[in-house]
Amino acid sequence: MKISDNIIEKHGLKKDEFQKISKLLNREPNLLELGVFSAMWNEHCSYKSSKLHLKKLPTKNEYVIQGPGENAGVIDIGDNDAIVFKIESHNHPSFIEPYQGAATGVGGILRDVFTMGARPIALLNSLHFGDITNKKTKSLLNGVVSGIGGYGNCIGIPTVGGETKFHKSYNENILVNAMAVGHADKRKIFYSKARGVNKSVVYVGSKTGRDGIHGASMASAEFDEKSEEKKPTVQVGDPFTEKLLLEACLELMKDDSIISIQDMGAAGLTSSSVEMAFKGGLGMELDLEKVPCREKNMTPYEMMLSESQERMLIILNDGKEANAKKIFDKWDLDFVVIGKTTNTNKLTLKYNDKVEADIPIEALSSKAPIYDRKWKKTKKQNKKRDLIKTINLSFRDAIFKILKSPNQSNKSWVTKQYDQLVMNDTLLRSGSDSAIVRIHNKEKAIALTVDSSANYCNSYPLTGGKQIVCESWRNLISVGAKPISITNCLNFGNPENPEIMGQLVETIDGMREACEYLNFPVVSGNVSLYNGTNKKNIFPTPVIGGVGLIENLNKISDHKFKKTGSKILVIGKTFGHLDQTVFSNEILSLKNGPPPEINLINEKNNGEIIYDFIKKNLVNAVHDVSSGGIILALLEMSMHSGIGAKIAKPKHSLNQFEYFFGEDQGRYIIEIDEQNLNKVEELLEKSSIHYDKIGHTQIDEFQIEKDFREKIIDLNKLNNKWYNNY
Repeated sequence: MKISDNIIEKHGLKKDEFQKISKLLNREPNLLELGVFSAMWNEHCSYKSSKLHLKKLPTKNEYVIQGPGENAGVIDIGDNDAIVFKIESHNHPSFIEPYQGAATGVGGILRDVFTMGARPIALLNSLHFGDITNKKTKSLLNGVVSGIGGYGNCIGIPTVGGETKFHKSYNENILVNAMAVGHADKRKIFYSKARGVNKSVVYVGSKTGRDGIHGASMASAEFDEKSEEKKPTVQVGDPFTEKLLLEACLELMKDDSIISIQDMGAAGLTSSSVEMAFKGGLGMELDLEKVPCREKNMTPYEMMLSESQERMLIILNDGKEANAKKIFDKWDLDFVVIGKTTNTNKLTLKYNDKVEADIPIEALSSKAPIYDRKWKKTKKQNKKRDLIKTINLSFRDAIFKILKSPNQSNKSWVTKQYDQLVMNDTLLRSGSDSAIVRIHNKEKAIALTVDSSANYCNSYPLTGGKQIVCESWRNLISVGAKPISITNCLNFGNPENPEIMGQLVETIDGMREACEYLNFPVVSGNVSLYNGTNKKNIFPTPVIGGVGLIENLNKISDHKFKKTGSKILVIGKTFGHLDQTVFSNEILSLKNGPPPEINLINEKNNGEIIYDFIKKNLVNAVHDVSSGGIILALLEMSMHSGIGAKIAKPKHSLNQFEYFFGEDQGRYIIEIDEQNLNKVEELLEKSSIHYDKIGHTQIDEFQIEKDFREKIIDLNKLNNKWYNNY
């Protein structure tokens, strides 16, 4: 069959890429080989537009066991315990078919974790939808939330945290990022690197169907008005089968049967076989007629490119096949030896004893294109002056308007659809600065958070990249955790546009700077590009999943006020930055202006002293100050606890709007007992850390002195605004 320009384009390849393929093979590829190349050379699998820049990110510290390059990152938390975690996108599939797109996103990220020998203990997510007035938003939101809940709830893994945001830039390309976290014995971590020649290559799990074919390629291209036609490229998930696969794999991992193991995720059997062989410097020969299929007359092309879910590829040690098969038979899963490792350094695909494809492994992996795309620096916008003069609302009305806005209103109507307590180890869940999950039967825990920074990155990506790393750091610190490392999901538009590519480059540069200074490395992640439709790109949206360690369960904090009569302090200096804030967006309807500056020295110093306060039991509650400023943080502390507060602005040049709504970074609010005030102040002054004493807690009323028309606001009234549903 002659490969036409139209066939090349349908496979998501450029003409010059096809020419490179032909040169690597010393001939033109056949259709099966072209399909295999399209799967491995697409953006989703090869990172060809981002790889050069991702190398800048720090990936190691004293806790890191495994950084990027494996199914998931691995960190050491002591006592031979390891935490395995990763975040990935399922954006394009979720826009086309929201329930299955979101569900299979959860299933895929869970497999990335348990394929390394970890039992999953938590799920988190970051969801971005279009404007609430957009006609698609409601159905997409309902489908995605149902898909996440349906899969996670059925498999029995708690969904403990996340975020749900709305903005018109996502009207035609939503973001669905899923994070999974698992617990393993650090002495029994499993990797995907193949070893040894003539070792059995085993297919396990569900049968292969025609769902998901070209899924990875679809995720590496912009949408257009025909995006609905791509529904066949969306996989279909089955959480009950995934549960069986999880238990079967973990049972097999108890002995020395497994040499290597790899999830069949994006690009299915193609990517799993190529990645295993390449990492081991080996070849692989597959007999495709042996692949278990659930549909009749499937071709080798369909088998290799199918992204059917709940499947794994395993390489076994000699003589282990019979016992391994017993385990998978017990769990009612397919177990078939479909090939062997070779010393040819080639991927050889046979069907009924005929060689259908013969490709050098390096041509599919290390020889894939790496682009140094042109990029344009983002010009920093000037700070807006005299913003307060344009306000025509009272302070009180501004609070109410923000509380009922889509992005700031309470999202429990989403999180209540997720089982957050299954497995009985969830100590803090959605609504806290970070979720906390106990290490089963031990007196330690991990803290988990997911955060994004689209508006800051859209304004000035270098600062936005720093900010989102620092936000993750603060959220972990706020619950008493030592921040260990992060996983990232970088969601951007079309990298062939120099402005979009510039956003990606500068965001990574900002992240690198913050990660290095805070010793907070990136150990896993995903890049999702071409997020847009008909040349309309999403806001640049880096999503950070942070993991921290809590060594003592008695040293945990949360953001709920604990008692009346406590003192309230703001740690960190307030400059009244209103550009790119919730206040600027919701009250002033202003979109321009720079994000708040990031001072990494202050971030680290302020965070470390908060961590010290928690360890010394000097604070009752801690909340980081972020979106919405001091006022929203205070209101959340009150509304979550049912305890009121009486607040007064410190005496300085800022007016009440700048002080309470400004989003200056590196700040925390703490509640402390009066008897601890002198000790806390002494430590703050010794460390030269700025703080403001702003008030105290009281019975059930929230009050800002002199600034409300109604002097006192009942907490029930505040809650009614905050629980406004969309």
